[in-house]
Amino acid sequence: MSQSIEALLRVMASLRDPDRGCPWDREQTMRSLTRYTVEEVFEVIDCIEREDYQALPEELGDLLFQIVFYARIGEEEGRFNFADITARIVEKLTRRHPHVFAAAPVLDSSAQQQRWESLKAEERALKSGEESLMADIPRTLPALMRAYKLQGRAARAGFDWPDLAPVFEKVHEELAEIGEAIDSGKPEAVEAEIGDLLFTCVNLARHLAVEPETALRRASERFEARFRHMEASAAAVDERLEALSPDRQDRLWRDAKQALDQSAPASD
Repeated sequence: MSQSIEALLRVMASLRDPDRGCPWDREQTMRSLTRYTVEEVFEVIDCIEREDYQALPEELGDLLFQIVFYARIGEEEGRFNFADITARIVEKLTRRHPHVFAAAPVLDSSAQQQRWESLKAEERALKSGEESLMADIPRTLPALMRAYKLQGRAARAGFDWPDLAPVFEKVHEELAEIGEAIDSGKPEAVEAEIGDLLFTCVNLARHLAVEPETALRRASERFEARFRHMEASAAAVDERLEALSPDRQDRLWRDAKQALDQSAPASD
C-alpha cells in the first residue's frame, strides 16, 4: 500500500517538474483546481448511485489524485505536504474516537454521535476563535446542503419545530407570501420569498430524514428520463415534441411517467 502511494507521489512530482513536466499540470494552482475537485466528487457520487462499482475505483483514484495535487502544490509553496495531510487526519480520527483508541467506555450509536458533535464543537471553537454553532459551515457548499447543515446545527440548540405539523403550515405560509410578493411587483421580494420556500422545504425534508440534495438530484434524473421518453415517443411517429399541443405533450408525459415508473426497480 505504501509503495502505491509513493508511486502516485512520484507521478505527481514528475507532472509538476519545472523542466520536463506537463505544461497544464505545472500551470495549476490551488484555486484553479477547485472546480475539478468538485467535478470529481460528483463523479464518485454518480458511480455509487448508479452502482457502477467497476468504474468506482477509477473515479476514487481521480479524487485521490486531487488531494495529491494539492499536497504537491502545498509542498512547493512550503506550506504542507502529503505527510502533513495524513498526520492531521490520523490525529483527528484518533481524538474523536476515544472509545476505540483510548480508555473511554463504549457507547451506543446515539450517544457516540453526541460525543462526536461535542468534540467537533470544541475543535471549531479552537480553530475559529468563536463558539457559534454556525462556525465552519462552508459558504461554497451547494445551497440545499448548506441549508440542511445550518438547520441541523440550529436544532442542536433546540431551535427547531417540535414535529411535522408546523413545518407543513410554514410551507403553506411561504407559498402565500410568494403570491403577495408577485402582487407587489418587486422582483427582489419574489426572490426572497422563493428562497424562504426552498429553505422551508429543506426543513421539511430534514424532519422526514430525507437528504434534500440527493432527493432533488434524483428528481432531476427522473424528469430527464421521462422527457427523453417523450422525445422518443414523438419521434417514433415522426413528430417533433415542440410542435405538439400542450394536451398532447401532457399525454406523452403521463405515458412516460407510467412506463418508467413501472420499469423502475423496487426501492430497498
